[in-house]
Amino acid sequence: QVQLVESGGGLVQSGGSLRLSCVASGSAVFGEYAVSWFRQVPGKEREAVSCISINDDDTYYRDSVKGRFTISTEKAKNTVYLQMNNLKPEDTAVYYCAADFPSYCGHYASDYDPQEWDYWGQGTQVTVSS
Repeated sequence: QVQLVESGGGLVQSGGSLRLSCVASGSAVFGEYAVSWFRQVPGKEREAVSCISINDDDTYYRDSVKGRFTISTEKAKNTVYLQMNNLKPEDTAVYYCAADFPSYCGHYASDYDPQEWDYWGQGTQVTVSS
């Protein structure tokens, strides 16, 4: 079992930065699962933004955030971060972290079906103004 709690969302101007945090807890060992960040805009499907495999630090980024977002872990704190730089209005969404077993990240957007991810946080709103 994995419990996830996100924080760090907010309102920022275009070109600004935010860092999201996802703290994991529960009976599963941190490192046995992968953690992804998804985002969702009302009326649209939830989409994967980035993923990190905790045990080997393999990562995935969707094309639209490559070079701007960085996913990382702080294993001593069971925490996954998403550093978001040069934010754009189109990044506005509710951001969710999710966990799934095993610790593996697919390399294509088609690998990320939200229904296949078993554990979810409550979400945090990111709003980027133009």
